[in-house]
Amino acid sequence: MKQGVSDLDELLVLTRRDLVVALSVCCEAGVMALVRAAFVAHARGQTALPHSTFLRFPGRSRERIIALPAFVGDGVEAAGLKWISSFPDNVGRGLERASALVILNSMETGRPRVVMEGALVSAMRTAASAALAARELHVDPAPVVGLVGAGRINLEIARFLAAVFPRAAGWWVHDLDAARAEDFHARLAPLRPGLEVRVAASTQEILARCGLVVFATTAIEPHVSDLSDCPTGATILNVSLRDITPAPILAADNVVDDVDHVCRAQTSVHLAEQQVGHRDFIRAELGRILTGEVPARPDPRRLSIFSPFGLGILDLAVAARAAELAERGGLGTMVPDFQAD
Repeated sequence: MKQGVSDLDELLVLTRRDLVVALSVCCEAGVMALVRAAFVAHARGQTALPHSTFLRFPGRSRERIIALPAFVGDGVEAAGLKWISSFPDNVGRGLERASALVILNSMETGRPRVVMEGALVSAMRTAASAALAARELHVDPAPVVGLVGAGRINLEIARFLAAVFPRAAGWWVHDLDAARAEDFHARLAPLRPGLEVRVAASTQEILARCGLVVFATTAIEPHVSDLSDCPTGATILNVSLRDITPAPILAADNVVDDVDHVCRAQTSVHLAEQQVGHRDFIRAELGRILTGEVPARPDPRRLSIFSPFGLGILDLAVAARAAELAERGGLGTMVPDFQAD
């Protein structure tokens, strides 16, 4: 969306409803293409990606708000910020755990030009990133899929994985809240009719039954120390980043979205680095796999773990496309004098 002199004071505000309509033309493959382009741009050095900033609160270790500034070039040409909060107790209040805003700035003037609801964008880019990694790393075209965590993120990831693996042999879900796990099928069914999702009694049951496993929980400390029950050639999408202890990480074939970013904030990968004093156990970044610089899976029998920190460039890639589609469709609310004197 380009701005002229006459509209320098305008600000477009997009609600979640606006985004749902705007992005309705983008299927899972379309969103994955946006995310893939951002990863490739990053691998080519066509991005600017400062470290995320974590705002935490004394005595409230489970809650945080994160600022993710970023720039994506390589044809996208988008700069901005995602400001996302995670308050797990919201679930008990009937609210979503995460809420967010995305701000897009003009690349001509630097002025903010779009503000949009960001939780939908964040969930979609997270799911697209996980599905993209699974498509590259997992060798079985009809896997048994296991979902640890029955929240919004795994629901979105399941939607994208169902598109990538339409012949998946089975689906399992486990959550500490048994009622949420039981409800997961009801929430997933409208997205993929006929998709059978069964409830597992434990995380270990998921690991033993499923060749493709997704961790998307609110864990703040590692609780999974044994991955020996995983089938040969299993792939783990370590989306929530803090479920697995260092020992299994160090024993696996590790792929990340960005080495420097993921080795922060006490993630499982960061804890592993602290334990051994180096990062040599990380084999590749996903962007370099996508460009063909490194192989996706040198040993298909070895356990592969993908640990994505969650890069702001992915949010901007999806948000920029959403803003373009919204403007084209006349969606959103234009504030004409937002920056006027």
